[in-house]
Amino acid sequence: MKISALPLMAFILFFCGTNQQNMINTQTVKELDLDRYLGTWYEIARFPHSFEKGLVGVTANYSMRKDGKIKVVNQGYKNTLDGKLSRAVGKAKIPDKKEPAKLKVSFFLWFYGDYFVMELDKDYQWVVIGSSSPGFLWILSRTPQMDEVVYNDLIERIKKRGYNLDRLIKVKQL
Repeated sequence: MKISALPLMAFILFFCGTNQQNMINTQTVKELDLDRYLGTWYEIARFPHSFEKGLVGVTANYSMRKDGKIKVVNQGYKNTLDGKLSRAVGKAKIPDKKEPAKLKVSFFLWFYGDYFVMELDKDYQWVVIGSSSPGFLWILSRTPQMDEVVYNDLIERIKKRGYNLDRLIKVKQL
C-alpha cells in the first residue's frame, strides 16, 4: 500500500519548529477575512520538502466544515502535469481569534503545524505563507500564473523578512 507524502506536512511542521524564528520576521497580517480567503489557491513557489517532492500543478483548496474548522485539500501531480495525482485532506483552525492570520493545520491526527498568513493582497489574489520555522515558505495565487512584477515584489518583501531564498523553487502550473 502506497501512502501519499502530503499528509506528513503537518507532522513535519509541528516537529520542525526552531529557535531560528528570531532570525526572520514571521509577523502576520492584522486582519484575515476567512470567507474571502476560502477557495482554491495555486502554488507559485515554495521551499522544497519531502511531502511535496516532485509535485507540480499543486493547489490548495479551503472550505468551511460543519464543526467550524476549515477543510484543507492539497493536491498536485507527480513530476509532470500528466503525472499521478497526489491528494491530502486535512483541517485547519484559528486558535486565537485575536490573531486570525495565525492558523494551525493538521493532516495527521492531532498534530498541528503553523500556517502564518504573512503577506496578503488586499483583493485576496496572492498570499505568502510561512510558519514559526524559517524552513517553510509558500507563495500562492488565485491563478495558475502570477505576474512577474508581483512575484518580484513578493520576493523582495520576503527577503526583507530575513528569509534566505536560495532554496525557493517555482512550481510548474497549468
